[in-house]
Amino acid sequence: MTVLVVLSSSVLAWVIWTLISLLSNYLTARRIGLPIIISPVSSLNPYWILTYRALPILPLLQSLPFNLGKWSRCTYMGWSFDDKYLLHKELGSAFTLVTPSVNEVWIADSDAAYVVLSRRKDYIKPAKMYQPLAIFGPNVNTVEGDDWQRHRKLTAPSFNEKTSTSVWDEALRQAGDMLHSWMERSTNGTRDTVAHTATLALHVLTGAGFGISYSYGKGVQTPPEGHDISYRDALLTVLQSVVLLSTVPRSWMTFRFSPAKLRKVDQATKEFQLYMAEMLINERSQIHKRSSQSRNLLTALVRASEEAKESSHEISHQGLTDDEIFGNIFIYNLAGYETTANTIATGIFLLAAYPEWQEWVAEEINLVFDEEEDSPGGRYEEAFPKLRRCLAVMFEILRLHGSNVYIPRTTGSVDSALHINGKNYIIPSGTFTMTNLQALHTDPRSWGLDSLVWRPSRWLVSTPDTVASGYTKELIEPIKGTFLPWADGPRVCPGRKVAQVEFVAVMVALFRKHRVQPVLMEGESADAGKERLRDIVNDSGLSAVTMQMRCPRAAALMWRRVE
Repeated sequence: MTVLVVLSSSVLAWVIWTLISLLSNYLTARRIGLPIIISPVSSLNPYWILTYRALPILPLLQSLPFNLGKWSRCTYMGWSFDDKYLLHKELGSAFTLVTPSVNEVWIADSDAAYVVLSRRKDYIKPAKMYQPLAIFGPNVNTVEGDDWQRHRKLTAPSFNEKTSTSVWDEALRQAGDMLHSWMERSTNGTRDTVAHTATLALHVLTGAGFGISYSYGKGVQTPPEGHDISYRDALLTVLQSVVLLSTVPRSWMTFRFSPAKLRKVDQATKEFQLYMAEMLINERSQIHKRSSQSRNLLTALVRASEEAKESSHEISHQGLTDDEIFGNIFIYNLAGYETTANTIATGIFLLAAYPEWQEWVAEEINLVFDEEEDSPGGRYEEAFPKLRRCLAVMFEILRLHGSNVYIPRTTGSVDSALHINGKNYIIPSGTFTMTNLQALHTDPRSWGLDSLVWRPSRWLVSTPDTVASGYTKELIEPIKGTFLPWADGPRVCPGRKVAQVEFVAVMVALFRKHRVQPVLMEGESADAGKERLRDIVNDSGLSAVTMQMRCPRAAALMWRRVE
């Protein structure tokens, strides 16, 4: 009886708290003046996340009469990928989502989005969303203010043309080996495209980024002395366990009766930390023996930090501490692994579903490269600027199927004025401002009536120079705030160019002399097979970190050589 009373009292207290919080946040939202949706839960509520992922509750809520369940349309992770611009078409360029924990202003106005991402001191990264990523130490993604300026200044030089050259060469090598493994499967094809592109992205990171090279087909190697697992396997386990590492205390992983998975993650984390410490010691010992511009991300990071320390009397405020270097190494890997792998895999599925765009890309590749040339991808500095169709494919993937679907910011401790669709609004302190990438990327006002159609050629336009040179058209420059896969403003992703170089190199290696198509099921027509691929791509959802295809193994892809 006592337990029942305690339980009932707890539920009643929660209901009262929810109602009071909702009322308070609703009154605050009224003062903003934007359309309002009231939700009894936040999309970040862990109990709500577990509920809608375990039970088919969302369709039931959304079918309730009188729009009683409208809130469920925009309070699950990744909702904007499913909705595109439709909710904003109903409510306007911005609306306020009122929840018990916080108010969220969702923005699909290009001018307002650009302002939010440009004014980093007025619209800051919400600490509670990003702090879990400081697993190995503070990094450019988790700090703000003066600390962010210091991290940005010291990490940005790591992404230079020397690094791009290394990424180009390594991506060509890895993609060539990956293609060879696919060709060996003949008509059976492969259902592991996503897993294989993940391996490719991981090896490009370890090779071009940190100087540890692995053969594509022989990633598992004997660990060096003093280690139980290889750097590659330690890194892979850490990257695949971000949610566990950011939510489960490390001490729990070492309990004698902890599940084997937790103990494996703990071991990998310790090994990765040890590898980073060894690499740091080695880089510092070699730093004065190398040229001023390094082809290695880690070397460039350590060099920039050490030079900053040597030029300042306030060492602790100018360079990076060891923990900060470890934190940035981790965030480099996290940012460059899953997002790039997803983009490459999605591109392969879409090009298999639209063979006409394969020929379009291959035409450019063969125009840039001599058919008799032995080198699979030429020199980076000569080839990359000419491969505009390959970049157009990447941009069109990111427009409709990007790894990120929104960018969160918060107004912090002060109110902030924001101009939205011709009118000024005061956004109260403590309000989340959510830049809705999917709505911006699919808005017909910016992208035309076919905004939901995957059409890479929309990114290119003819100019006198391109016509005279014989090369393909120039890439367009989207209106500010309409295309934001790498964010914008001061906190734009520093690895943007590196990701583009890797993607283009992979396209060159794969489609210069080969084509991909779906393996048809019994009785399936070619058109139906391509439609099945499009359905698989469209059936994507937000995983722990990024948007991913839910069932990529539902289709096998077959590669063939063309002459």
